[in-house]
Amino acid sequence: MNWDEPKTIYVAVALGLVALRYLFELWLDHLNTRHVKKHANAIPEPFKEIMDEQTYQKSVRYTLAKARFGTMSDTYSTVLVIGLLFFGTIAIVFNSISTSLGESHFAQATTLWAVLWLFSLLALPFSWYSQFKLEERFGFNTSTQKTWWGDQAKGLLLSFIIGVPLLWLILWLTKNGGEYWWLWVWGVIVAFQLLMSVLAPIFILPLFNKFTPLPEGELKDRLNRLAERTGFINAGIQVMDGSRRSKHSNAFFTGLGKGRKIALFDTLIEQLDDEELEAVLAHEIGHFKLRHVPKMIMRSFITTLVGLYLLNLLAQQPAFVEAFGFTEGYAPAFLVFSLLAGTVTFWLTPISSLWSRKYEFQADAFAANAIGTSQPMITALRKLNRENLSNLTPHPLYSGFHYDHPTLLERETALGAQEAGNG
Repeated sequence: MNWDEPKTIYVAVALGLVALRYLFELWLDHLNTRHVKKHANAIPEPFKEIMDEQTYQKSVRYTLAKARFGTMSDTYSTVLVIGLLFFGTIAIVFNSISTSLGESHFAQATTLWAVLWLFSLLALPFSWYSQFKLEERFGFNTSTQKTWWGDQAKGLLLSFIIGVPLLWLILWLTKNGGEYWWLWVWGVIVAFQLLMSVLAPIFILPLFNKFTPLPEGELKDRLNRLAERTGFINAGIQVMDGSRRSKHSNAFFTGLGKGRKIALFDTLIEQLDDEELEAVLAHEIGHFKLRHVPKMIMRSFITTLVGLYLLNLLAQQPAFVEAFGFTEGYAPAFLVFSLLAGTVTFWLTPISSLWSRKYEFQADAFAANAIGTSQPMITALRKLNRENLSNLTPHPLYSGFHYDHPTLLERETALGAQEAGNG
């Protein structure tokens, strides 16, 4: 191995980043698993009011099963990247498809999409196992094979219809955008994401789920009064048939401006009472009123800009793609960069998680103030953690690195302190 060769250095650095991320993740998983097992024999005192012994033991088994599956999945993905990228396999596939389709920007975009889709295809067995084995074993799966495979087919078609033209425009800009092509590409990505936030609720989400207006009644009146009281302008409250695929529950907003709609999973409505649903909606409104989403989007845009600038620097070095068996070009540079970028952004996870947890605390506080009491939010959180078999005893380092929501105990403590302060 010649360490004076730039190609050797690129391979060594990339392989080191992949291995370091994988080993650190293994260590985190080991810490968390050991911590969960340490508290597995009996329900910790703070949680005895939340669930019985049988449910707690089930949540422990679910947490450990997900950890084992996550380790297997991560190992598979890491071996896949090493095998396909570092041994030149993906370059052979890319060059073969590129030779067949031609050298035009559209052909290169199609080739790039096809190779990236190949990774998704190779990950399908794990996605299937997660849905029909792991989730099924713990009573969460409600999807059918027809629904699941239909989702995969729709996703594939949409990724081609949307992804190839977008990649074509990006590759066109790399050649025709001049020295600062990466700024033009960044502008396209920003515009695309904003456009999708408007179009997705109208044209894409209904392809996968059915949305119906929340029936008239006390719940709708209560939620509308909350929206009016907090100054949250929206185009209506909808119920999404999340139960077609899973018993897990959620709530979210779709759309922008006056076209914004509130979507509640039907499973969420089944699990919570009206007062608790009001608290959950108040929490989501808190994210909007406190401008959490725009702040997160802006950070995402900044990260994308930095990433594109780095890609611009690397794409100017022929050795960057030659190290992995490619010939010079922006399409191969995009491919290699996209496969390796996660090994760098992984280390930024604690920062984004910290910001996210801070926002969750703020939204909880907003909800308590909007309703006038913390209790409905506390009982809602308890039910959701119980129904979803959440890990109640994560290792602090693991949760600090990966959890974008505070733990149940942390949220209860903060809400309790707020209630005491208001009292």
